[in-house]
Amino acid sequence: MSSFRSDLLRTLQERGYIHQCSDPEGLDAKALAGPITAYIGFDATASSLHAGHLLSIMMLRTLQRTGHRPIALMGGGTTKIGDPSGKDEARRMLTDQQIDDNIASIRRVFGRFLDFGAGAVMENNASWLDELKYIPLLREVGPHFTINRMLTFDSVKLRLDREQPLTFLEFNYMILQAYDFVELHKRHNCILQMGGSDQWGNIVNGMELGRRMHGADLHALTTPLLTTSSGAKMGKTAGGAVWLDADLLAPYEYWQYWRNSDDGDVERFLKLFTELPLDEIARLAALEGQEINEAKKVLATEATAMLHGRDAAEAAEATARTTFEDGALAENLPTIEIAAGELEAGLGVLNAFSEKAKLVASNGEARRQIKGGGLKVNDATVTDEKLVLTPRDLTPEGVVKLSLGKKKHVLLRPV
Repeated sequence: MSSFRSDLLRTLQERGYIHQCSDPEGLDAKALAGPITAYIGFDATASSLHAGHLLSIMMLRTLQRTGHRPIALMGGGTTKIGDPSGKDEARRMLTDQQIDDNIASIRRVFGRFLDFGAGAVMENNASWLDELKYIPLLREVGPHFTINRMLTFDSVKLRLDREQPLTFLEFNYMILQAYDFVELHKRHNCILQMGGSDQWGNIVNGMELGRRMHGADLHALTTPLLTTSSGAKMGKTAGGAVWLDADLLAPYEYWQYWRNSDDGDVERFLKLFTELPLDEIARLAALEGQEINEAKKVLATEATAMLHGRDAAEAAEATARTTFEDGALAENLPTIEIAAGELEAGLGVLNAFSEKAKLVASNGEARRQIKGGGLKVNDATVTDEKLVLTPRDLTPEGVVKLSLGKKKHVLLRPV
């Protein structure tokens, strides 16, 4: 796979997106001959996707930027079942209305990365899965799946090995995901499904189902399992998910997430999550010592600009510079409004950091941070876990600044 001729596969390979491909030469030839259509599926289990989904989103964006047609398939139907892959237990059931609301919210995020006016498509598999009749589906699709093979899938084996229940409902997920590929091929002449490496088996199922049912020549391509150099899962921090919706995570906090990347991840993340030229990425990756922080700022600003816009990214960078380099209280730090009466009655410092600012996950974590000197109020280190915040702690700007370490700050503003 070292000499791709199509812009699509060459770009995906150069920037590190490709892990497995079912027929590299055949797919390359099709991508070279003319525009192809490819899709990635996303279940609608929350109102926003998170940074862990970015690799897939960037693949769809690369597809469109190299002249092809991406389909973002929302799992309005499959979300009602739940993908058992990598899960120890069944997913919480959502109502149809909750799923529809989540899809509407997620579409706004996709609008930042894909141009729906220039050919990109968002589909909802509920539009066909909800209409399927059970007996005809069993007769048409059922004969192409054997229980023997389904039991070998990691998603199934994981549950069985751990003696965790796997419901018949979830067992059907892989069949319906395979059927999605067949349906998208019929509706849009879609020939490629992409996804994370944990989805390889499910994608190959869809390829084979299309071949057996319609003689379709379909393809599979997966991305590497992405973790940080420290082994952490992408899209998660101690404070929770790194959401792509600005209502759930402010642009400044999103900028900080990328700015706090490990040194060893900078080059890889610049390739995957920005569109900077490769020679510029090589220059930034060659920086050493303290200078690597400049590369991290570029990564943070470029990644934030792609999601939230250039103005928001530059404002976040300016806020960080003011806060960390100039030592002033920046107006654009994340701000949490609290009732004025809470401060007047006295707000415990543990509650302030865990429940209000959510800088730590629990009161216990706040206590541990205090013992290690990790929490500050208005830049003064907290030494007493029984400290109570009152209106006397308000700065001239009318806020209380809470800090976890040197890089995470939240302002409490009484209203």
